[in-house]
Amino acid sequence: MIPAMQDQLTATIASDLGISDLPAEEQQALIAQFGEVALKSATLAVIEKLAADKRDEFVKLSEAGDADALKTFLDREVPDHEAVAKAAVAEEVKSFKAFQLEGADKGIAV
Repeated sequence: MIPAMQDQLTATIASDLGISDLPAEEQQALIAQFGEVALKSATLAVIEKLAADKRDEFVKLSEAGDADALKTFLDREVPDHEAVAKAAVAEEVKSFKAFQLEGADKGIAV
């Protein structure tokens, strides 16, 4: 990714997560942790939409690392996979914000 685009994306994510006021290093760490959780959540949401007999094929394609083949497969088997993934990530953002508010209510800095 182009560094300027990455910086802009990082700033947008930090803003969405409500962590813009934290030092850049802390923002990066939280974004990395959040990214892992969001990716897992998005992946699980898409897998849940797959027919059970197609899940092994999904795993094989994922492990092979062929992004084009995986996208083609998902376009065919879960036509709305991008919307499903986005909704899962949005839910994770919502959960993160709720966690922050809960921590703030208890006087804990998150």
